[in-house]
Amino acid sequence: QVQLVESGGGLVQPGGSLTLSCVASGFSFSPYTMGWYRQAPGKERELVAVITTGGRTNYVNSVKGRFTISRDNAKNTVYLQMNSLKPEDTAVYYCNAYISIQGARTYERWGQGTQVTVSS
Repeated sequence: QVQLVESGGGLVQPGGSLTLSCVASGFSFSPYTMGWYRQAPGKERELVAVITTGGRTNYVNSVKGRFTISRDNAKNTVYLQMNSLKPEDTAVYYCNAYISIQGARTYERWGQGTQVTVSS
């Protein structure tokens, strides 16, 4: 089965930390740009962080300085280290993979999502 599976979500207090993992099965993601998205109830899904095949990273402004995305191609795994969590970070977090071909997102894949809840 070709899939992306997220794990590591859960309940954490404000100011706490969580590390999310996304493992690819059935394909090697070394040629893929990898990203983390999140979606809260009633809100649009937004890009949180992205990492290219060359290791370049970008983040949405609201998480800069708090979140870190990384990848381990040998393990087909991408991570999202989340520090100083805030209640507004509460959402379902999704792993995303795609290959850029002539400016288009191709061979795109999505994980099922993992819930992150930041609350006291």
